[in-house]
Amino acid sequence: MVNPQMVMYEEEFNQIQNVVDRLVKDANAKVVFIVDKNGQLIAASGDVDNLDTTSLASLTAGNIAATGGMAKLLKENEFATQFHEGEKANIHIQLVGNRVILVVIFDSKSSLGLVRLRVRKASEELNHIFEALLKKVQEPGADSPFAEITDEDIDNLFND
Repeated sequence: MVNPQMVMYEEEFNQIQNVVDRLVKDANAKVVFIVDKNGQLIAASGDVDNLDTTSLASLTAGNIAATGGMAKLLKENEFATQFHEGEKANIHIQLVGNRVILVVIFDSKSSLGLVRLRVRKASEELNHIFEALLKKVQEPGADSPFAEITDEDIDNLFND
């Protein structure tokens, strides 16, 4: 099943950004970002100026999809956590609530144990935020950003 596009409201975005900002400090990480399963960057914090975050987000989603395929072959639901160790940088990838991907890039100034500890807490917070967001979007009568657009408005837009 294809994941529908996520609707994000400013309040929830700010909550997510606060979690990401705090995780950079608490885990002593270089970069933390959140990606949806389609590869769209949701939030980022840390030293992102010299990173191609768009490519990293897309590749991370592809990595999750590939390991999801391996998990199915092994009759697992998912591999929720991944770790890649390099000479200068390490990447910890965590699937949060089967909705989004939390990525932490860190170096020798931090440790995998610290990152895992902080990611566990951040994942719980993020899961609560995304659950609340899902409920908010699914509430009948909830304010949709598209509620005031009528079929006539759409017809007029394309009849210029």
